[in-house]
Amino acid sequence: MFDDAWIQQRHAAESASAAWQALLAQGPAAPALSRVTGDFAFAQTLGDGSTVLAVDRFAIQTLCYRVVDGQLCFAERADTLADARTPIDPQAIFDYLYFHAIPSPRTIYQGVMRLPPGHVAIFAAGRLTVAPYWTPRFEPIRSPSFKLLRDQFLADALQAVKHQLDGTRPACFLSGGTDSSTVAGLIGQATGQGAASFSIGFEAEGYDEMAYARLAAKHFKTEHHEYYVTPDDLVRSIPAVAAHHDQPFGNSSALPAYYCALKAREAGVSRLLAGDGGDELFGGNTRYAKQRLFGLYSLAPASLRQGLMEPFFNLASVSRMPLLKKGASYIEQARVPMPDRLQMYNLLLRLGLPQVLSPGFLARIDATAPARQQTEVYAGPSASSEIDRMLAFDWRYTLAESDLPKVRSSAALAGISVGFPLLDAKLLEMSLRLPPDYKLRGLKLRWFFKQALRDFLPQQIITKKKQGFGLPFGLWATRHGALNALAVDSLRSLSTRGIVRPEFTQTLLRDHLPSHPGYYGEMVWILMMLEQWLRAHAPDYRLAD
Repeated sequence: MFDDAWIQQRHAAESASAAWQALLAQGPAAPALSRVTGDFAFAQTLGDGSTVLAVDRFAIQTLCYRVVDGQLCFAERADTLADARTPIDPQAIFDYLYFHAIPSPRTIYQGVMRLPPGHVAIFAAGRLTVAPYWTPRFEPIRSPSFKLLRDQFLADALQAVKHQLDGTRPACFLSGGTDSSTVAGLIGQATGQGAASFSIGFEAEGYDEMAYARLAAKHFKTEHHEYYVTPDDLVRSIPAVAAHHDQPFGNSSALPAYYCALKAREAGVSRLLAGDGGDELFGGNTRYAKQRLFGLYSLAPASLRQGLMEPFFNLASVSRMPLLKKGASYIEQARVPMPDRLQMYNLLLRLGLPQVLSPGFLARIDATAPARQQTEVYAGPSASSEIDRMLAFDWRYTLAESDLPKVRSSAALAGISVGFPLLDAKLLEMSLRLPPDYKLRGLKLRWFFKQALRDFLPQQIITKKKQGFGLPFGLWATRHGALNALAVDSLRSLSTRGIVRPEFTQTLLRDHLPSHPGYYGEMVWILMMLEQWLRAHAPDYRLAD
């Protein structure tokens, strides 16, 4: 097994380049890389003149590339490979509005690509080929022993935390959820001292989880630090956070993550451990249970579904009755296959593409491309259960394309590094081997994970609802004058670039946002962050008529 420890040993004896050279000398690139674990991104020119690029299974580290005049160029950031003549890709802007990030392999710049997680690119004789070297393969244990698996999980999780500590002051993000609390506790076990923990709060009802963070901090005797983000903080930091990313990025949790990392840096911390990955490896996202409920519909006899239920709930009179309307909505969603069902409440699609986007912009993009990519990704893993397919799907879209870039970039802007112990190779391997009902038992999310930690975490944290560092932007944008002014100015400016319809931005700000700030605030946020990124990186961008 070539793991990250093997790579580190080779680094000690030789250079990093020689270590990768030795690995790739073992045979074809893809099989050799499939045996490597840990996080990495590398580019290596081989003796035959070919160049190999690769990133780890979750794209914790990233690598972008482009071919210019027959030469392969590569860099960590997309904007490093672009210049003033590199055009902005309208399709990438649409992908951003659809996903709130731009999924690989596309970037915001035409001709500049990003390696997807678990992929390798080989450039030889002027030709570039890109392919996966690792695809998730779920092989559930047939006769599991909970005790043995629990003991293995606890041991592997502890070793994962030890591996991510670098000898500097041990510290972690602490939201008060099960994942970050577990990391905080394991740091204490690994070091024999309480971690320095950092939490973010909001003075907004329904958004603040500080009570749970304090509970975890007290339980694990951490050196706890708290900071309450304010609307004034957002006004000051939104332009800088938007500009720091190498392409538009709309995950609003980037702002609280940045402030959490910034406060850690001010406290003398140089590295934070994050809890990302626990939900996606062990079945903790609420949509997993929700999709199981929709899946039950297909178990009803076709004669009942098509002969009675669907005709009845399609009646116009039924759709006007509140209780029966829910039944009609359930059937509507249950009839849509996965993964398309996951996008039925996509905000861009719900608002309507012709209502949001300008005709000229719509004429330049393929509105079906995101759904096609998602269908391909969903079908990629070797998995026999829906829950495992959804996990692998989230490894790509939730982790690699959104949450990991959010934490990594926010930490980098604050001047610190970050580690993700719950994405350790041994924990990933356990996820691939756990039976589906150990992840989702009935409608109980990540059953095994919580049972294994029942004697480790406070009971209140195990039973709490998932929240994280959610940002009350919409609420604040309706109440805070300067923040509202920043949003209004950003959207008005964006409406002159030929992407969104000016009348839509007016309606969004005047009518939608005040009536439902939590819901429509998300659309205001992603449009504002797009405009702020364009101001920093492509201020003159206008879509030609």
